[in-house]
Amino acid sequence: MNPRIAAYAVLGFRSTAAFSSHPLLLPSSRQNFNILGRSVTQNMSTLTDDDVDIAANIGLVRQMIDDAIASSERQSGSVRLVAVSKTKPLELLQAAYETGQRHFGENYAQELMAKSSEMPDDVAWHFIGPLQSNKAAPLVKTVGLDKLACIETISTIKLAAKLNRAVDAWNEASSGEAKKLGIYIQVNTSGEETKSGVTPGAEVCDLVKQISEECPSLSIDGLMTIGAPGDDSCFDTLAECRDEVAKVIGREPQELELSMGMSGDFEVAIAKGATSVRVGSTIFGARDYSNLAK
Repeated sequence: MNPRIAAYAVLGFRSTAAFSSHPLLLPSSRQNFNILGRSVTQNMSTLTDDDVDIAANIGLVRQMIDDAIASSERQSGSVRLVAVSKTKPLELLQAAYETGQRHFGENYAQELMAKSSEMPDDVAWHFIGPLQSNKAAPLVKTVGLDKLACIETISTIKLAAKLNRAVDAWNEASSGEAKKLGIYIQVNTSGEETKSGVTPGAEVCDLVKQISEECPSLSIDGLMTIGAPGDDSCFDTLAECRDEVAKVIGREPQELELSMGMSGDFEVAIAKGATSVRVGSTIFGARDYSNLAK
């Protein structure tokens, strides 16, 4: 175990039970280990949200991001933290908000719509899950372009067109200046059949070209990938895709975001050029999908 991580965790958690639930430290559901001379066996399935110290966890993640930025000799503040709060109660999101966190990621349209009405208006919401085309209009209408920062999972022109029409409708109903909706193109950098996204190379370039020509109310702000666990080359592939996409739309590569890296690999992703990392369980703890409306 990394001594620095262990030290942060021991100091930050309310109890050994909360410490033992930390997903950065314990990959399995049941562990037997020693903390400060005390033997602890913990079954993660018995832990509740009350055991999670959000302030300590998010402080740890921010420190690790800062350290990764410094190690890569990149500019301070060049990486955004998106706190992935899917399935988590509003109380935990509010605790993260109180630490200064403003970017939150959700995987399910219904959940995002519900939470957006309860959280403060300055939260920037990132949709990071698969979005059914019939949910595009309700999502944009309910959350609104003032709060819906980005849809990170665009991989078809059908979905892009649906979102474009939804944005037009929102702008028509709004009395303010017309806005665009930010999108990322999701790229399947690992080639796994279980992963969504367009194929690197011609397919991603063709989609970007089509969206830029047919969807003027969408702003192509970057690329996103999930990648295969342990395969760092997926991050290199996304960076290469960004260079190709930038040429297609006539922009500099650095103007486009790279959303890559999650709880288990965000430090590596930062070293590979990530500008936005999506961290969930390391901040909020293990997830409960038993009572979820999608």
